[in-house]
Parts: sequence; structure tokens; C-alpha cells
Amino acid sequence: MKSAKPEEISVSFKERLRETGALLEGHFQLSSGLHAPRYFQCARFLQHPAQAEWACRELAKNIEEPVDVVLGPALGGMIAAYELGRALGVRALFTERLGENMTLRRGFEIARGERVLVVEDVVTTGLSAREAAECVRAAGGEIAAFASLIDRSGGKVAFGVPFYALLTVEEEALGPECCPLCTLGITLDKPGSRKVSMK
Repeated sequence: MKSAKPEEISVSFKERLRETGALLEGHFQLSSGLHAPRYFQCARFLQHPAQAEWACRELAKNIEEPVDVVLGPALGGMIAAYELGRALGVRALFTERLGENMTLRRGFEIARGERVLVVEDVVTTGLSAREAAECVRAAGGEIAAFASLIDRSGGKVAFGVPFYALLTVEEEALGPECCPLCTLGITLDKPGSRKVSMK
């Protein structure tokens, strides 16, 4: 059986995002603090186990580095980490915020030298993924690669190690001071889970 080409997977993924109501349009504040006319609410997609399994299985096919652990920052990366871990046959962990700091809790441990794949549902600036990676390094682990279901930076985000995404989109995201939707007075929706200081 012939495997699907990357562009075919991207088209299929976009269709699945629309079908599950995960692609929203309006005026949104991303977890990075930037504003955008579209928002990928991946929780709506990932609430369907069969969809989550499909997406992470397809993403896993692209991972070339050896990986011992998959880790995702809560909340967005939790389900993706679990399904990607299952697809790769390795443990799946998540980090979570304790106050302002990202941390490993609940008895999760990363052994010194373990190779970790950090995964997010959506990456714009990569801040949450980088914070999760710091937890890995603090525990003595090594970052093998980063991954996300959606890279909305258009391929511009750089982690210094390989970065894999199932779908890469060029989504304009602007600061509030130069956001045309703010100028038009369109109501701002803040669906992201991370509190952002606009200072």
C-alpha cells in the first residue's frame, strides 16, 4: 500500500480540523500574547481519540531521532504527548505550571541522559515548549527534538534541534499595538490557557 505524501497529510489534517470545529475565525489573543484572525483550538480535535491517534501516528512517521521519552507542556501538549508516545512506543510525560514556573510533578522523572522529544499541539513562538525543555535539562535529560501538530510560525521558529510539524501554516500574528482587528474594535477572544503579561 502506497503511503500518503506530506502534502496529502496536510490537506487531510486541515479537513479534519475543520470537521471537528478546531479551526476558529475571529479576533484572538494567542498564548504568546500576539493577536491573530484565526485560532487552532486543538482540544476540539484531540477530544476525538481516533483523530488524535491518526495525527500523532502520522507525526511519528517523521521523527528520525532516537527517543526515550515524549514530553508535552500542559494542557495543550498532554494528549499529543500521550498519543505520540504510544506511536513511538515510549513513555509519555507532561509538565505543568506551579505559579509562574513550568515543572515536572506527580512523580514524573527523567533519567540523566534520556533523550526527550518535546511536543506541543500548536507552536507560534515556542515559549511553552522551551520552558518544558528547561525542565528536561534540569533533570539531566537531553532534548532529541521538538514537534507539534501545527506550526503556525510558517517554519520560522527555531529550537536549535530538529523540529517536526504535521501542518505548517503562515498565520499572521501581531502585537496588539499593530493589530488591525483591535483598530476596528472587534471583540478580543482569549482562549489560550497561559496568563500573559502585555508589559
